[in-house]
Amino acid sequence: MIFNQSKLDRCISCGYCLPSCPTYTLTKKEESSPRGRITLMRAVQEGTLPLLSLEAESKFCLGCRACEPVCPAGVEYGHLIEEARDAIWKGSKRPLIVRGLFIALKFLKVKNFFVRERNENSDNYLMLGCFEQLVAPEAVKALKNLYPSLSIVKNQGCCGALHAHNGELAQGQEMAKKLGEDLSGKIVTTSAGCAAHIASVIGRERVIEFSEYWSSLNKSLKPVTKNGRSIRIGYQDSCHGRNGLGIWREPRELLKELGEYIEVPGASDCCGAAGTYSLINRKNSRAVLAPKIAELKKLNLDYLVTINPGCTRQLKNELKRNRIRTRVVHLAQLIAIAK
Repeated sequence: MIFNQSKLDRCISCGYCLPSCPTYTLTKKEESSPRGRITLMRAVQEGTLPLLSLEAESKFCLGCRACEPVCPAGVEYGHLIEEARDAIWKGSKRPLIVRGLFIALKFLKVKNFFVRERNENSDNYLMLGCFEQLVAPEAVKALKNLYPSLSIVKNQGCCGALHAHNGELAQGQEMAKKLGEDLSGKIVTTSAGCAAHIASVIGRERVIEFSEYWSSLNKSLKPVTKNGRSIRIGYQDSCHGRNGLGIWREPRELLKELGEYIEVPGASDCCGAAGTYSLINRKNSRAVLAPKIAELKKLNLDYLVTINPGCTRQLKNELKRNRIRTRVVHLAQLIAIAK
Protein backbone atom coordinates (compact mmCIF):
# COMPACT_ATOMS: atom_id res chain seq x y z
CA MET A 1 0.00 0.00 0.00
CA ILE A 2 1.16 3.50 -0.85
CA PHE A 3 -1.03 5.40 1.59
CA ASN A 4 -1.89 4.93 5.23
CA GLN A 5 -5.35 3.42 4.85
CA SER A 6 -6.68 4.66 8.18
CA LYS A 7 -5.76 8.24 7.22
CA LEU A 8 -7.49 7.86 3.84
CA ASP A 9 -10.59 6.40 5.49
CA ARG A 10 -10.98 9.42 7.78
CA CYS A 11 -12.06 11.67 4.90
CA ILE A 12 -15.87 11.89 4.73
CA SER A 13 -15.86 14.06 1.57
CA CYS A 14 -17.77 16.86 3.29
CA GLY A 15 -15.98 19.62 1.38
CA TYR A 16 -15.20 21.84 4.38
CA CYS A 17 -11.60 21.91 3.14
CA LEU A 18 -12.39 23.52 -0.21
CA PRO A 19 -12.63 27.20 0.85
CA SER A 20 -9.38 26.90 2.82
CA CYS A 21 -7.35 25.46 -0.07
CA PRO A 22 -5.23 27.98 -2.05
CA THR A 23 -5.06 25.85 -5.20
CA TYR A 24 -8.80 25.22 -5.23
CA THR A 25 -9.31 28.96 -4.78
CA LEU A 26 -7.14 29.56 -7.85
CA THR A 27 -8.74 26.95 -10.12
CA LYS A 28 -12.15 26.00 -8.67
CA LYS A 29 -11.34 22.47 -9.85
CA GLU A 30 -12.29 19.55 -7.60
CA GLU A 31 -9.10 17.61 -8.34
CA SER A 32 -7.06 20.57 -7.06
CA SER A 33 -8.67 20.41 -3.61
CA PRO A 34 -7.75 18.17 -0.65
CA ARG A 35 -11.01 16.24 -1.13
CA GLY A 36 -10.31 15.75 -4.82
CA ARG A 37 -6.74 14.63 -4.24
CA ILE A 38 -7.83 12.16 -1.57
CA THR A 39 -10.36 10.76 -4.06
CA LEU A 40 -7.46 10.25 -6.50
CA MET A 41 -5.36 8.66 -3.75
CA ARG A 42 -8.14 6.19 -2.96
CA ALA A 43 -8.42 5.25 -6.64
CA VAL A 44 -4.66 4.67 -6.81
CA GLN A 45 -4.75 2.62 -3.61
CA GLU A 46 -7.58 0.48 -5.03
CA GLY A 47 -5.76 0.03 -8.35
CA THR A 48 -8.37 1.76 -10.51
CA LEU A 49 -5.98 4.58 -11.44
CA PRO A 50 -2.22 4.50 -12.07
CA LEU A 51 0.07 6.19 -9.56
CA LEU A 52 1.17 8.80 -12.10
CA SER A 53 -2.39 10.15 -12.27
CA LEU A 54 -1.41 11.94 -9.05
CA GLU A 55 1.82 13.42 -10.40
CA ALA A 56 0.48 16.81 -11.51
CA GLU A 57 -1.50 17.40 -8.32
CA SER A 58 1.39 16.26 -6.11
CA LYS A 59 3.36 19.19 -7.58
CA PHE A 60 0.46 21.67 -7.62
CA CYS A 61 -0.43 21.22 -3.93
CA LEU A 62 1.41 23.65 -1.63
CA GLY A 63 1.31 21.28 1.34
CA CYS A 64 0.24 24.23 3.51
CA ARG A 65 -2.13 22.06 5.61
CA ALA A 66 -4.75 24.82 5.80
CA CYS A 67 -7.33 22.08 5.29
CA GLU A 68 -6.41 20.30 8.54
CA PRO A 69 -7.74 22.76 11.17
CA VAL A 70 -11.13 23.01 9.40
CA CYS A 71 -11.55 19.25 8.87
CA PRO A 72 -14.25 17.82 11.18
CA ALA A 73 -12.87 14.29 10.68
CA GLY A 74 -9.27 15.16 11.58
CA VAL A 75 -7.76 14.06 8.26
CA GLU A 76 -3.95 14.36 8.34
CA TYR A 77 -3.78 15.55 4.76
CA GLY A 78 -0.20 16.82 5.04
CA HIS A 79 1.06 13.31 5.70
CA LEU A 80 -0.96 11.90 2.81
CA ILE A 81 0.52 14.35 0.28
CA GLU A 82 4.00 13.50 1.61
CA GLU A 83 3.24 9.81 1.00
CA ALA A 84 2.15 10.65 -2.56
CA ARG A 85 5.39 12.49 -3.28
CA ASP A 86 7.39 9.73 -1.62
CA ALA A 87 5.92 7.26 -4.11
CA ILE A 88 6.04 9.48 -7.21
CA TRP A 89 9.05 11.77 -6.87
CA LYS A 90 11.73 9.19 -7.64
CA GLY A 91 14.71 9.66 -9.98
CA SER A 92 13.81 11.90 -12.90
CA LYS A 93 10.30 12.42 -11.50
CA ARG A 94 11.74 14.52 -8.68
CA PRO A 95 12.00 18.17 -9.77
CA LEU A 96 15.55 19.01 -10.79
CA ILE A 97 15.74 21.99 -8.47
CA VAL A 98 14.86 19.76 -5.50
CA ARG A 99 17.64 17.33 -6.41
CA GLY A 100 20.07 20.25 -6.46
CA LEU A 101 18.77 21.52 -3.12
CA PHE A 102 19.35 18.14 -1.46
CA ILE A 103 22.99 18.29 -2.59
CA ALA A 104 23.33 21.87 -1.31
CA LEU A 105 21.96 20.89 2.12
CA LYS A 106 24.79 18.39 2.54
CA PHE A 107 27.33 21.18 2.13
CA LEU A 108 25.43 23.49 4.47
CA LYS A 109 25.79 20.87 7.21
CA VAL A 110 29.57 21.25 6.96
CA LYS A 111 29.17 24.85 8.15
CA ASN A 112 27.81 23.61 11.47
CA PHE A 113 31.00 21.62 12.09
CA PHE A 114 32.89 24.88 12.73
CA VAL A 115 30.36 26.32 15.19
CA ARG A 116 31.67 27.06 18.68
CA GLU A 117 29.86 24.92 21.24
CA ARG A 118 28.56 26.45 24.47
CA ASN A 119 26.64 25.68 27.70
CA GLU A 120 26.73 21.93 27.39
CA ASN A 121 24.77 21.54 30.65
CA SER A 122 21.68 23.45 29.52
CA ASP A 123 18.45 21.54 28.83
CA ASN A 124 17.48 23.85 25.95
CA TYR A 125 19.32 23.54 22.64
CA LEU A 126 19.46 25.99 19.75
CA MET A 127 18.80 24.37 16.38
CA LEU A 128 21.07 26.10 13.87
CA GLY A 129 19.34 24.59 10.87
CA CYS A 130 20.51 24.51 7.28
CA PHE A 131 18.03 26.32 5.01
CA GLU A 132 17.53 29.14 7.52
CA GLN A 133 21.27 29.77 7.64
CA LEU A 134 21.17 30.18 3.88
CA VAL A 135 18.14 32.48 3.53
CA ALA A 136 17.71 34.02 7.02
CA PRO A 137 21.08 33.98 8.83
CA GLU A 138 20.15 37.21 10.64
CA ALA A 139 17.39 35.38 12.53
CA VAL A 140 19.74 32.65 13.76
CA LYS A 141 22.32 35.26 14.78
CA ALA A 142 19.67 37.26 16.66
CA LEU A 143 18.53 34.17 18.54
CA LYS A 144 22.12 33.33 19.52
CA ASN A 145 22.59 36.82 20.94
CA LEU A 146 19.22 36.97 22.67
CA TYR A 147 19.73 33.67 24.47
CA PRO A 148 23.36 33.07 25.50
CA SER A 149 22.02 30.41 27.90
CA LEU A 150 20.94 28.12 25.04
CA SER A 151 23.25 25.16 24.39
CA ILE A 152 24.84 25.02 20.96
CA VAL A 153 26.14 21.72 19.62
CA LYS A 154 28.40 21.75 16.57
CA ASN A 155 28.05 19.45 13.59
CA GLN A 156 24.27 19.20 14.05
CA GLY A 157 22.50 18.16 10.88
CA CYS A 158 19.41 19.10 8.91
CA CYS A 159 16.03 18.32 10.51
CA GLY A 160 14.82 16.58 7.33
CA ALA A 161 11.70 18.70 6.78
CA LEU A 162 12.56 19.52 3.16
CA HIS A 163 13.30 15.85 2.51
CA ALA A 164 9.99 14.69 4.02
CA HIS A 165 8.04 17.25 1.97
CA ASN A 166 9.87 16.42 -1.28
CA GLY A 167 9.75 12.67 -1.78
CA GLU A 168 12.16 11.35 0.87
CA LEU A 169 9.73 10.76 3.73
CA ALA A 170 11.64 7.98 5.52
CA GLN A 171 14.95 9.83 5.24
CA GLY A 172 13.34 13.03 6.52
CA GLN A 173 12.01 11.19 9.56
CA GLU A 174 15.37 9.58 10.26
CA MET A 175 17.10 12.96 10.06
CA ALA A 176 14.67 14.40 12.61
CA LYS A 177 15.33 11.44 14.94
CA LYS A 178 19.08 11.95 14.59
CA LEU A 179 18.75 15.66 15.36
CA GLY A 180 16.67 14.76 18.41
CA GLU A 181 19.52 12.53 19.60
CA ASP A 182 22.19 15.17 18.96
CA LEU A 183 20.14 17.86 20.72
CA SER A 184 19.04 15.75 23.66
CA GLY A 185 16.92 18.34 25.51
CA LYS A 186 14.26 20.72 24.25
CA ILE A 187 14.96 22.13 20.79
CA VAL A 188 14.48 25.87 20.18
CA THR A 189 14.23 26.93 16.54
CA THR A 190 13.65 30.03 14.41
CA SER A 191 11.87 27.93 11.78
CA ALA A 192 8.22 27.07 12.43
CA GLY A 193 8.25 24.70 9.45
CA CYS A 194 11.17 22.75 10.88
CA ALA A 195 9.53 22.78 14.31
CA ALA A 196 6.37 21.16 12.93
CA HIS A 197 8.32 18.40 11.19
CA ILE A 198 10.55 17.62 14.17
CA ALA A 199 7.54 17.60 16.52
CA SER A 200 5.77 15.08 14.28
CA VAL A 201 8.70 12.70 14.70
CA ILE A 202 10.11 13.13 18.23
CA GLY A 203 7.10 14.69 19.99
CA ARG A 204 5.60 18.15 20.41
CA GLU A 205 6.81 18.46 24.01
CA ARG A 206 10.44 18.55 22.87
CA VAL A 207 10.13 21.34 20.30
CA ILE A 208 9.82 25.07 21.03
CA GLU A 209 9.34 27.63 18.28
CA PHE A 210 10.95 31.03 18.95
CA SER A 211 7.78 33.00 19.77
CA GLU A 212 6.69 30.28 22.19
CA TYR A 213 10.08 30.35 23.89
CA TRP A 214 10.15 34.12 24.33
CA SER A 215 6.54 34.18 25.58
CA SER A 216 7.37 31.53 28.19
CA LEU A 217 10.09 33.77 29.67
CA ASN A 218 7.60 36.58 30.44
CA LYS A 219 10.13 39.27 29.52
CA SER A 220 8.82 42.75 28.80
CA LEU A 221 9.68 44.46 25.53
CA LYS A 222 10.38 48.10 24.79
CA PRO A 223 8.34 49.64 21.95
CA VAL A 224 10.30 50.33 18.77
CA THR A 225 9.98 53.79 17.28
CA LYS A 226 10.73 55.32 13.90
CA ASN A 227 10.97 59.09 13.39
CA GLY A 228 9.43 59.64 16.81
CA ARG A 229 6.38 57.42 16.27
CA SER A 230 5.50 53.80 16.98
CA ILE A 231 6.36 51.46 14.13
CA ARG A 232 3.53 49.93 12.12
CA ILE A 233 3.85 46.14 12.17
CA GLY A 234 2.07 43.37 10.27
CA TYR A 235 2.46 39.62 10.57
CA GLN A 236 2.39 36.69 8.15
CA ASP A 237 1.49 33.32 9.67
CA SER A 238 3.66 30.29 9.05
CA CYS A 239 1.42 27.61 7.53
CA HIS A 240 3.02 24.73 9.40
CA GLY A 241 3.34 26.86 12.52
CA ARG A 242 -0.36 27.71 12.53
CA ASN A 243 -1.88 24.60 10.95
CA GLY A 244 0.60 22.06 12.29
CA LEU A 245 1.53 23.41 15.73
CA GLY A 246 -1.32 25.80 16.53
CA ILE A 247 1.04 28.80 16.83
CA TRP A 248 -0.68 32.06 15.91
CA ARG A 249 -1.50 33.96 19.09
CA GLU A 250 2.04 34.22 20.55
CA PRO A 251 3.66 36.20 17.69
CA ARG A 252 0.77 38.65 17.54
CA GLU A 253 0.83 39.33 21.28
CA LEU A 254 4.57 40.01 21.17
CA LEU A 255 4.23 42.35 18.21
CA LYS A 256 1.56 44.38 20.02
CA GLU A 257 4.22 45.20 22.63
CA LEU A 258 6.64 46.42 19.96
CA GLY A 259 4.48 48.90 18.08
CA GLU A 260 1.18 49.54 16.34
CA TYR A 261 0.05 46.09 15.26
CA ILE A 262 -1.97 45.93 12.02
CA GLU A 263 -3.64 42.62 11.16
CA VAL A 264 -2.86 41.90 7.51
CA PRO A 265 -5.97 40.68 5.63
CA GLY A 266 -5.37 37.04 4.76
CA ALA A 267 -2.42 36.75 7.16
CA SER A 268 -3.35 33.13 7.85
CA ASP A 269 -3.36 32.28 4.13
CA CYS A 270 -0.26 30.74 2.56
CA CYS A 271 2.28 33.21 1.18
CA GLY A 272 3.18 30.77 -1.60
CA ALA A 273 6.65 29.90 -0.30
CA ALA A 274 5.67 26.42 0.93
CA GLY A 275 9.18 25.00 1.24
CA THR A 276 10.39 24.40 -2.31
CA TYR A 277 7.08 25.37 -3.96
CA SER A 278 8.17 28.90 -4.88
CA LEU A 279 11.21 27.40 -6.62
CA ILE A 280 9.29 24.68 -8.49
CA ASN A 281 6.07 26.58 -9.26
CA ARG A 282 7.00 30.25 -9.30
CA LYS A 283 4.01 31.36 -11.38
CA ASN A 284 1.48 29.61 -9.11
CA SER A 285 3.38 30.73 -6.02
CA ARG A 286 3.02 34.36 -7.07
CA ALA A 287 -0.65 33.84 -7.94
CA VAL A 288 -1.29 32.52 -4.41
CA LEU A 289 0.48 35.56 -2.92
CA ALA A 290 -1.07 38.18 -5.23
CA PRO A 291 -4.14 39.06 -3.09
CA LYS A 292 -1.89 39.62 -0.08
CA ILE A 293 0.46 41.83 -2.10
CA ALA A 294 -2.53 43.95 -3.08
CA GLU A 295 -3.43 44.39 0.60
CA LEU A 296 0.14 45.16 1.66
CA LYS A 297 0.31 47.99 -0.87
CA LYS A 298 -2.49 49.72 1.05
CA LEU A 299 -1.19 49.22 4.60
CA ASN A 300 2.05 51.26 4.57
CA LEU A 301 3.72 49.01 7.14
CA ASP A 302 7.22 49.61 8.47
CA TYR A 303 7.76 45.91 9.15
CA LEU A 304 6.19 42.66 8.02
CA VAL A 305 7.18 39.92 10.45
CA THR A 306 7.45 36.15 9.97
CA ILE A 307 8.55 33.14 12.05
CA ASN A 308 9.74 31.01 9.14
CA PRO A 309 12.75 31.54 6.84
CA GLY A 310 10.94 30.40 3.69
CA CYS A 311 8.21 32.99 4.28
CA THR A 312 10.88 35.63 4.93
CA ARG A 313 12.60 34.89 1.62
CA GLN A 314 9.36 34.78 -0.38
CA LEU A 315 7.98 38.02 1.01
CA LYS A 316 11.28 39.91 0.73
CA ASN A 317 11.58 38.99 -2.93
CA GLU A 318 7.97 39.71 -3.86
CA LEU A 319 7.68 42.99 -1.95
CA LYS A 320 10.86 44.16 -3.66
CA ARG A 321 9.52 43.06 -7.05
CA ASN A 322 6.33 45.04 -6.40
CA ARG A 323 8.26 48.08 -5.08
CA ILE A 324 6.73 47.93 -1.61
CA ARG A 325 9.11 49.49 0.91
CA THR A 326 7.95 47.48 3.92
CA ARG A 327 10.90 45.70 5.53
CA VAL A 328 10.46 41.94 6.00
CA VAL A 329 12.13 40.51 9.11
CA HIS A 330 11.99 37.46 11.34
CA LEU A 331 10.43 38.05 14.76
CA ALA A 332 13.80 37.37 16.44
CA GLN A 333 15.36 40.25 14.50
CA LEU A 334 12.70 42.74 15.59
CA ILE A 335 12.92 41.67 19.22
CA ALA A 336 16.71 42.05 19.02
CA ILE A 337 16.16 45.66 17.88
CA ALA A 338 13.81 46.23 20.83
CA LYS A 339 16.38 44.88 23.26
